[in-house]
Amino acid sequence: MGRSGRNPGKRVRTAKKRTASSTRWLERQLNDPYVKQAKADGYRSRAAYKLLELDEKFGLLRGVQRVVDLGIAPGGWAQVVRKTSPRATVVGIDLLETDPIEGVDILQMDFMADEAPAALEAALDGSPDLILSDMAANTVGHKQTDHLRTMGLVEAAAWFAVETLEEGGDFVAKVLAGGTDRDLLDLLKKHFKTVKHAKPPASRKGSSEWYVVAQEFKGRDSSVAGEA
Repeated sequence: MGRSGRNPGKRVRTAKKRTASSTRWLERQLNDPYVKQAKADGYRSRAAYKLLELDEKFGLLRGVQRVVDLGIAPGGWAQVVRKTSPRATVVGIDLLETDPIEGVDILQMDFMADEAPAALEAALDGSPDLILSDMAANTVGHKQTDHLRTMGLVEAAAWFAVETLEEGGDFVAKVLAGGTDRDLLDLLKKHFKTVKHAKPPASRKGSSEWYVVAQEFKGRDSSVAGEA
């Protein structure tokens, strides 16, 4: 009898100390084409392809000179920036320790700390023209709480963008299902010419993550101009 051409994918034997959820995660990793491609391309995570796909759609990395990567660990997005725009200055921040990346200044600290924004600006030595945020709060298993905590990070990142971006710059942040909260959306629409939501193909179908892409920052005088 010949074998069926159907490939059910790799199955993982359940180890005595491995939970059912961790077994499912491992199976998903082993059968994920983006994970395999990341290993082949030298990227630290499959998340690199989310940025590559967003860049293909929105032209985020074209001509960038100074980039801030919020929530840099493990470093896949910064790797993409370095590969796509090797002359750009890149500064990243994360609570987690991140292995060094050539050409990237990495700060291990809490972005929500009072001193973090100034530390990022000092390391960048100029106003950024692109701010990327792949930050998400550690989940506690309560959907509403997890959503609020992550959106708090997104809001902080958005205010950082409004306060530091170069005129004409872009801001990209991970949000959760339902998109950007109304107040935050109003803030972005007030300060950027275009604001859109996108779910790149590399984002798993079952994932609740989306990305908000705000482009062409109007400048810090935009609020005054709008009231004139």
